[in-house]
Amino acid sequence: MNDLHRIIWLASYPKSGNTWMRTLLAHYFMPKGSVDLNRLNEFTLGDVRRDFYVRASRGKFHGEDLDDWLKYRVQALRLMAASKNGHHFVKTHCAPIVLYDTELLPSEVTAAGIYIMRNPFDVAPSFARHMSCDIDEAIERMMNPSNVMHSTKGMYEAIGAWGDHVNSWTTVNGLSSYIIRYEDMLAKTGPTVRQLLEKFLKVKVDKPKLAHAIKATSFESLKKQEEEHGFRERPEGMKSFFAKGKAGGWKEELTPEQVGTLREAFLPTLEKWYPEILKETAEFAGGKTKA
Repeated sequence: MNDLHRIIWLASYPKSGNTWMRTLLAHYFMPKGSVDLNRLNEFTLGDVRRDFYVRASRGKFHGEDLDDWLKYRVQALRLMAASKNGHHFVKTHCAPIVLYDTELLPSEVTAAGIYIMRNPFDVAPSFARHMSCDIDEAIERMMNPSNVMHSTKGMYEAIGAWGDHVNSWTTVNGLSSYIIRYEDMLAKTGPTVRQLLEKFLKVKVDKPKLAHAIKATSFESLKKQEEEHGFRERPEGMKSFFAKGKAGGWKEELTPEQVGTLREAFLPTLEKWYPEILKETAEFAGGKTKA
């Protein structure tokens, strides 16, 4: 099979439900009892897998700067695409953009994309915990159109601002994509995932298997697994990867001023994707922002 259009991107802004989706799909597609939270890389690759960059560069990749990462990114993704026969999932937090003449998610390796979005009011406190910073700094990063995350392994993730990320993934030309809101997954997990499987992935749904996958990946179950066995993807310094896992937690964690800042920064995107939360936040901010 020479065609490398094999990658189905599992994409999201950080802290928007990507790990939950990956784990749920792993439990559905893999044999029962074979899924381990710390072995998700056996089901889905991630575009931050350093070993693929090292192979692509024949040992020359060091991850010293953004240029080094960009230099070998396309070839590393070609290797990821070729690593499995047929379509397979690859996790990414990158926006589908061209950065310094490099297509971050090359069309030559892309089959489709599944995009999970989460409202920015809930993302902000979770992102703060993820980055080991305060919420004000997390919000500043979420508003930065040039936001690039850098790991200790020399890997980069060009995520930009939350609104730009959502807009780029939901309007990208030529990409077969499916959009899921994290809030809908929480409220109606079964129907939401069943529609993804049936309508987009064209899979005939096995109801008992889906029920098992949903139960095995409940927030309580994932949190318990992390407490008992740890989670290798948890950033250094982060106390718990699975901290709360609910919608509306922003009401307890954000100040009216922080809510107003996020509303003003992302108003057009919120009007399109989260009109019901936009109304809630207007009331929470005490009328200090535009309704």
